[in-house]
Order: sequence, then structure tokens, then C-alpha cells
Amino acid sequence: MVAFTLYRWLFRVYPVSYREEFGEEMASVFRDAQSELPPELVAKLSFYGREFSGLLWGALRARVDRLFGPATSYGRRDMCTQPRFRRSTVMLMLVMFAGVVLAMATAISVAGGTLKAVWPSLAAVLVFLLLSICAAVAAVLGILRMLRRSGVHRLEKVRVASKGDGSGGLLL
Repeated sequence: MVAFTLYRWLFRVYPVSYREEFGEEMASVFRDAQSELPPELVAKLSFYGREFSGLLWGALRARVDRLFGPATSYGRRDMCTQPRFRRSTVMLMLVMFAGVVLAMATAISVAGGTLKAVWPSLAAVLVFLLLSICAAVAAVLGILRMLRRSGVHRLEKVRVASKGDGSGGLLL
């Protein structure tokens, strides 16, 4: 009970709007997780340490997001709903692709075929893949930059007036 009271008290570090939107849900999740704790002291200390540090870290993030916007990156503690890959993943995939092509070339040579046609096509395919990836990244970044500059994100705040409020159903 003391831990739950402390959790609710520490939750006051969050901005008011955040507390109003997520307060009850976070308290409920904490209470549920607390009720499922094993009786060992080490497990309880680990749980409370993780929860209280996460609560304070989240409050800091919420405050910083209000000052600088939500685009601030926080490294490995940054939560993300979609999977993220390291930058080296693309290169690793290209190396693996080259290995597959080389394995196919070896199989062709073992079967009695010629390797002369494989090597030029391997280099061309790798260059094409690299250029395609760079072009796709540049296109996506360009589109995102143009959307940010055009103010499309402001359309989220536009509300449609109803016919009964005297505005004649116009956009406000």
C-alpha cells in the first residue's frame, strides 16, 4: 500500500494533461503488476526500482517533450511501436545476398556451367540495390520534410462545426 501511495505521489511530477489522460490507467497497471509479485525481497526491490525509475524517466521525457516537441530521441529507452533496425542491418543484408549469389555461382560451376556471366551481374545487382535504397530513403525524407514545412500536421486540430451551432456547418 505504501508503494502504491508513493507511486501516485511521484506521478504528480508529470504534466497535468498527461496525468489526466493516463493517470488512472498507469495506476491500474501498477496495481495489477504489484499484486502478481513473488514474495522474494529481491524480486520486489527489482520491480519497485524499475517502476519508480521508469516513472521518473517518463516524467522527464514528458516535460522535455512539452518544451522541445516529441521528436527528441532518448536512445535505448525510447519506446517505439514498430521494429527498428540498426544501420548496419542493410549492409549485413547486402553481404548475405552476395553470399547467396556466390553460392549459386559455385553451384553453377560444379554443375558444369560458366562463371563468366555471374560476376558482372553480381556487381551490377549490388550497385542497383544500394542506389535503390539510397533513392528510397531520400524520397521518404524529402516527403517528410515537405509535409512538415507545409503544415499538414496542423490539420489535426481542425474541427468540423455542426449545423446547430450557428456557423452554418463551416470549418473553423
